[in-house]
Amino acid sequence: MTGADGREAAVQRAEEVLRVYTLSAEGWRRSPGETLQCVLADLLHWCDGTQRDFDAALLRARTQHAAERD
Repeated sequence: MTGADGREAAVQRAEEVLRVYTLSAEGWRRSPGETLQCVLADLLHWCDGTQRDFDAALLRARTQHAAERD
C-alpha cells in the first residue's frame, strides 16, 4: 500500500504498538516521548539478543520512510 493510505496504515500500526506500551503496568506514567524511547530501547535489546543490526535496519527504515513520504 502506498500513498496517503499506506502512510495512514503505518501510523495506525505504530499507534497500536505504542498503545500496548502505554497500557503496561508502568506505561501510564510515561509521556509519549518516553514511551517511544522505551520502545526503541526494547528494540535495541531485541536486536542484541537476536544478533540483528539495529543501525542497518534503521537506515533502511529511513530510506523507506523518505520514499513513502515523497
